[in-house]
Amino acid sequence: MEKVKPRKISMLTAYDYPFAKILDEAGVDIILVGDSLGNVVLGYKDTRSVTMDDMVHHTKAVARGVERALVVADIPYRSVSVRNAKLLIKAGAKAVKVEGIKGVKRIVKAGIPVMGHLGYLPQTMRKPKIKRSASVIKQAKELEAAGVFAIVLEMVDPKIAKEVTKTVNAPTIGIGSGRDCDGQVLVTYDILGLTDWAPSFAKRNVDLKKAAGSAIREFIKDLRP
Repeated sequence: MEKVKPRKISMLTAYDYPFAKILDEAGVDIILVGDSLGNVVLGYKDTRSVTMDDMVHHTKAVARGVERALVVADIPYRSVSVRNAKLLIKAGAKAVKVEGIKGVKRIVKAGIPVMGHLGYLPQTMRKPKIKRSASVIKQAKELEAAGVFAIVLEMVDPKIAKEVTKTVNAPTIGIGSGRDCDGQVLVTYDILGLTDWAPSFAKRNVDLKKAAGSAIREFIKDLRP
């Protein structure tokens, strides 16, 4: 069956109430409470240090600011279980995202919507690397058979990502995987210029870090005429 191709799905990250509210009101389709919060919000060196307590806390904050978008929360490193999925749903998420394939079936069977994640997996891979293996296509089929409602393709060769998108009925959401996926996801802090470094595929639409610094310096200047 040929996949129906509606408008592209928009997906961005949020880790707190203000940004969740901004994204929701701007019309973003899916808001991801990503474990990327470890790098961009909590000051950790990687996502592996993010705990379930961290994810529950930030999911609650995001959920308070959302009225219409679908809130999806990452299950962090070495925490994939039905129990933890339920904790994130209780915190306000409507679905969870799981890297790889392990554990997906159990969570889906428990009645919790799951978004899959293939390609570069930050929780288990040390260095970012483009996935050029056709095994991604096979894995995507396995995830769809397991019952995921969508699949994130991170840093997958665009040709393979295009083939995956044509092969599976579940929507594909790309990040650094070309423009042929059914949607795109990025870290909000990257496109707003709030991070010191951003991947080449994340277009910086504004430099909020520079603007914030300028506003703060103006505040200090006004105090010391």
